[in-house]
Amino acid sequence: MNEPAAKPATTPRGLRRRHVLVGVGAAAGGLAITKALGLYNLPSQSAPGQTQSTTVSGVDWISPLDKPEAQVAHLLRRATFGATPAEYQQSLKDGFRNTVDRLLETKAAEPPALVGADEATQDKPLKPQDLIAWWLDWMLRTPTPFAERMTFFWHGHFTSDFRKVNLQTPFIYWQNLTWRRMSLGNLHDMLYQVTIDPGMLRYLDLGTSTGKNPNENYSRELMELFTMGVGTFTEDDVRAGAKALSGWREPVTQPMYDALVKRAQEQGRQAPRNVTPDTVKTGVFEQQRAYVGAVKFLGETRQWDTKSALEKILAQDSVAPFMVTNVLREFVTDQPSDDYVKRLADSFRKSRYDTRSLMRDVFMSPEFIAPASYRALVKSPTELMVHMAKALETPALAKAIGLAGQGMGQLLFDPPEVGGWPSNASWISSNNVLERVNFAQATLTGMAKIPAFKDAHTTHLDGVVSPATAQLLNSSPDDATRWLILLASPEFQLK
Repeated sequence: MNEPAAKPATTPRGLRRRHVLVGVGAAAGGLAITKALGLYNLPSQSAPGQTQSTTVSGVDWISPLDKPEAQVAHLLRRATFGATPAEYQQSLKDGFRNTVDRLLETKAAEPPALVGADEATQDKPLKPQDLIAWWLDWMLRTPTPFAERMTFFWHGHFTSDFRKVNLQTPFIYWQNLTWRRMSLGNLHDMLYQVTIDPGMLRYLDLGTSTGKNPNENYSRELMELFTMGVGTFTEDDVRAGAKALSGWREPVTQPMYDALVKRAQEQGRQAPRNVTPDTVKTGVFEQQRAYVGAVKFLGETRQWDTKSALEKILAQDSVAPFMVTNVLREFVTDQPSDDYVKRLADSFRKSRYDTRSLMRDVFMSPEFIAPASYRALVKSPTELMVHMAKALETPALAKAIGLAGQGMGQLLFDPPEVGGWPSNASWISSNNVLERVNFAQATLTGMAKIPAFKDAHTTHLDGVVSPATAQLLNSSPDDATRWLILLASPEFQLK
C-alpha cells in the first residue's frame, strides 16, 4: 500500500458525521478505543510508513521501538504532551539520549503571571475557566514541556481541588507554581513543601489542626496516597501523625486582609485585631497551636515536629517502591514487574529520593523502549487534547481544551477525589470516546486553515497504524478528513 500523497489543506466545514464515526471504527458504540490494546484483531498489512508484517499478541501493529526515530517519538509522547513538528524534528536531530538530557537538565520555565491571581479575595475571586486556560496555554507554549508534564503528574499525585481550596484565595494558583518548581527535586524537600502548601493545608484540613484538636485527614492521606500506600501504617500512626504535624495555619495576603477590613467597616464592626497580613506564600507555623509531648509514630516515641515526622515517613521501606510504582504506571506501563520496581526503587533510595535521577532511570531503562511498552497507556483527556493542538500547531486552543475537559472527565484543578485522576482504561467509555471525537471534529471545523497533512501519520503515529486506519487514511479525499481520521484514531488515543 502506498503512502498517502499530500493534498492541499482544505477547510473541513463540509465533514459529515459519517466521516467521524467511520474514522474511529464506530466510536459511538465505544468499539474503537475500548479495545485499544487489542484493536480489531485483524492481520497486519502495509500501512503508511510501515512494512507488511504479522500480528503480534493480537495487537494490530508491530512495535517500532527498535528504531531510533520511534524511540524519540515514544519519549516525547510519554515525557511531554506530544510534540509539534518542529519539536519532533529537533529531538530527532538530537537523538534519544541527548533529548533525555535536555528534558531533564533544562530548568523549568515559569509561566507568565495570571492577572489578578495574587490579589484573589472574596470580592474578587479567581474564575476557574481563567485559571484552567492559563495553565493549558502554558502547556502549549512552554519551552520546557517536560516540566509541565511533571507538574501535571504531581497535580494528580498531591491533589487539591479549587472547590474546597476556594478561588477567593490565590492558594490553588500558588500550588501550581510550587509543583512546577519542585517537580524534579528530592522527595525530602518536596514533602515539606507539599505539607505547608496553603492549598493543601485547606484541602486536607491541616490548617485547622491543633495539638488540642488534631485533624487526621492529612496525616492519613500523606501516608496512604502520597508516600507509603495502603496497609503500611496503623490507625494509631494516623492519630500520632496528626499530632506531630499540627500547628500550621493558612497565610493571609494583604488583599485578603484589606477585604476583611473593608467588610468589617461596611458592617459597622471594628477591623479584626487578631489578623495581620503575612508576607509568605506558605503556611505559617504557630508553636502555641502545635502538640506538645511525646507520641509513638511509626514505631518511634519522641517529641515530633513537621520535618522529623516527614523524615520518619521517608525512612520507611515502603516509600521507594510505592513512589516508583506510581511513576512507572504514569510513564511506562500500567503493570510494572516486581523486579523493575525493585531495581528502580533501590536506586531511588540510594539517591536520597532524587526525582531527576529517578526519571533518568525510567527513561533510560530497557523496559521504557521495550515492545511491550509501545502504546501500552491511554492518554488522559488533557494529554490527548494538548497533543492535538500541538499536532495542528494551534496554541490558541487553550480555552477550548479547558471547556472540553469537563465533558471528558478531566477538569484541571478539580480531580474527582484525593486519590487523583483515573488512569489508562478508566478514561474510556462510550460517552467520552465520542467526546474525544467531537473535540477533534469541532477543532478542525473551527480552523480557518489547517496544516498540510504531509507525513503527520509518521510524526505522531510513527507511521505504524492498523489496517483499518491505513485504509481510511488512504481513501480519504482531502487533508481535512485525513487529520480527522488521525486525531480520532484509536492509535492517537494511546501514548
